[in-house]
Amino acid sequence: MRIAQIAPLHEAVPPKFYGGTERVVSYLTEALVEQGHDVTLFASGDSITNARLEAAWPQALRLDPSIRDTFAPHIMLLEHVRRRAREFDVLHFHLDYLPFSLFADIETPFVTTLHGRLDLPEIAPMFSAFPQAPLVSISDSQRAPLPNAGWLDTIYHGLPSGLLTPRAAANDGGYLAFLGRICPEKRVDTAIEIAARVGMPLKIAAKVDKVDREYFERDIEPLLATADVEFVGEINESQKPAFLSGAAALLFPIDWCEPFGLVMIESMACGTPVIAFRRGSVPEVIDHGVTGFIVDDVDGAVQALGNLADLSRDEIRAQFERRFTSDVMARRYVDAYASLIRAREPVRPSLCSVALG
Repeated sequence: MRIAQIAPLHEAVPPKFYGGTERVVSYLTEALVEQGHDVTLFASGDSITNARLEAAWPQALRLDPSIRDTFAPHIMLLEHVRRRAREFDVLHFHLDYLPFSLFADIETPFVTTLHGRLDLPEIAPMFSAFPQAPLVSISDSQRAPLPNAGWLDTIYHGLPSGLLTPRAAANDGGYLAFLGRICPEKRVDTAIEIAARVGMPLKIAAKVDKVDREYFERDIEPLLATADVEFVGEINESQKPAFLSGAAALLFPIDWCEPFGLVMIESMACGTPVIAFRRGSVPEVIDHGVTGFIVDDVDGAVQALGNLADLSRDEIRAQFERRFTSDVMARRYVDAYASLIRAREPVRPSLCSVALG
């Protein structure tokens, strides 16, 4: 199958550090190539891939201080893909609603995976205007604000099976972990409270975006000295196995409807249980009592941490391999692509209808 993957240009594919969407695009692209498909990746020029790379911009926009209008490079990207659309069997966009108008009437089928939140009131009219645009959700929960959109399937994210693996030597369970990004809805302050309540050290490996710098300095930094907390900062892929494997559990005390939560399956890949609040995709990703515990509040998290001995790290890793590898994700997407292609094929009259005619 000839597949075009169209990624955002904000980060390279894969990103050097934090960047959920571009990271998933990379995992999917490489898995499709490994499965024998002819894949072209439209992304920034500093991306690294085994697919055919079409550089839509020289480098990731995040790394180009001269860029002030990030919308313009994405419009150029879309036009480049539109002119080459006939070269592919399917186009797979990761650009939210940007392709809808430009690609509504082209012959090549396309699909868009929505990676972000959909509960913003200003985007609902956009999806109402394009009800036939095929969409993939990354959790069933993500669909709730737009139940009548053109949903094709729900396909969970996946990681390469060998990317993050348990590190037995690091597996002393001496601390709790928080991984990801510092912002109000991720509630690192709640993670600090949980760790303090159970008397365990907390290591925070997280990115602080410019938009969240004031929040970090005002609300989080003062808390770092009130408990046994180590702020590690942003870490890369090679650092995650030791960081996660060494933790007794990953804390995921979110305060919003997280569409997926990649850090949960990163933790599972390392055999580390997840203590997560019951919001968004959490009940779909975490198998309660198997890969972690789903709780409703701080008291529930404290109680769950007392039951970690009931969980098997080997079974956590096994469940990851069954549900959340990039190979599993890619096969699900290939099925979705095939359904789109079949839907575009002309209906051939049967022999009976020809005879009756």
